[in-house]
Amino acid sequence: MSLLFINASVITCDEKGTLIKDGAVGIKDGIIDYAGSVQANLAENYDRVIDLKGKAIMPGFVNAHNHAAMTMFRNYADDLKLMDWLFNKIFPLEDKLTEEDAYWASSLAMLEMLKGGTTAFCDMYMFMDKTAEAVVQSGMRSALGRGLQGESAEGPDHRVSEALALYKDFHNSSNGRIRVNLAPHSVYTCSFPYLEKVARLAREIKADIQIHLSETTDEVKNCVDKYGMSPIKLADKAGLLSERTIAAHCVVVDEEDMEILKEKKVNVVHNPGSNMKLASGIAPVKAMADMGINIALGTDGASSNNNLDMLEEMRAATYLQKVITKDPTALPVDQILRMATVNGARALGFNNVGEIKKGMSADLIVINTEKSWYYPKYNEKSAIVYSGNSSDVEYVIINGNIVMEKGQILTLDEERILYEVQKRAF
Repeated sequence: MSLLFINASVITCDEKGTLIKDGAVGIKDGIIDYAGSVQANLAENYDRVIDLKGKAIMPGFVNAHNHAAMTMFRNYADDLKLMDWLFNKIFPLEDKLTEEDAYWASSLAMLEMLKGGTTAFCDMYMFMDKTAEAVVQSGMRSALGRGLQGESAEGPDHRVSEALALYKDFHNSSNGRIRVNLAPHSVYTCSFPYLEKVARLAREIKADIQIHLSETTDEVKNCVDKYGMSPIKLADKAGLLSERTIAAHCVVVDEEDMEILKEKKVNVVHNPGSNMKLASGIAPVKAMADMGINIALGTDGASSNNNLDMLEEMRAATYLQKVITKDPTALPVDQILRMATVNGARALGFNNVGEIKKGMSADLIVINTEKSWYYPKYNEKSAIVYSGNSSDVEYVIINGNIVMEKGQILTLDEERILYEVQKRAF
């Protein structure tokens, strides 16, 4: 069914920051085929016309770093240092997680993301075949990687076997909505030979890579003590870095690290909420962006954030850079909007997503800007970034299909998901 949205403020998220007042967006066969002013007789070309007077339409948000099934651990182990939180609390609990737990917890994450306007996400975890099944059901777009960690590069490895099976079964599936990558967890959970092994496999099957890099001072110090180089330099030596790499965090980086990221065209994902909560530090996002590094935004998992709200991440990201640089012009509205949309889509390998223009995939959200906190309407883009709430999202469209309408998710059973997750909570 073809769709036409009319009388909306159209936030295109293009490089010029174009906003079309009283605009229209037309969709046919999952593709945007019109973006511009409302024209006479335009409605005749579409099966359904939706009047969005008083609302804004824009590309859906891309959560470029997440661990969806970790919603099961939300509010479980708060106020701890990263390594204490990870090794003493999270890893032991993960050993008890079942594949059905992962399915329902991932479904919960998707429910939350859709309600907040997220149309695509990147995920690294276990039982990823179950997460992929939930993605198929949800209608979302996703890049999935089975988390990999290990010491030996020799012999059988069930994690690598599961990663390769996931790639075979789901890569480019669901009309291209699902991509699969290889996901070595970090340099501190993988030996150097193991990292090299994953890099070789990625080249052989032409898979993208995602990895946590340089998240904390301790991680960097331990890596330097062990290998004589930073995690980014080590990952580069292992052959993991390229334009097809997603590097999450990159908080503790020096000039040489940033030059490597730039040279190798690595996609960096900034996770301000998680980095603040775990006291990891403030990534030099403005400096990296000024160098031309593609910067995307992510929430990280709900156990270290504790929500999956991309509007909250946008606001935190721009505020943090303004504070750390003492420059109120750092990460202005148009730049932060692109970080949350088209930059994230490109990082995930979805090169036809993230902007409103003819020929792009129709992954869109509608935000009700008639709420009191949007008035007076001087600048709707600023109002969304600095004043908006995730609950203001009313429509979610992915691949031209309406996934949420007037706040109601059409693809997932919300009541069942909440019941199953609470029943399975540890």
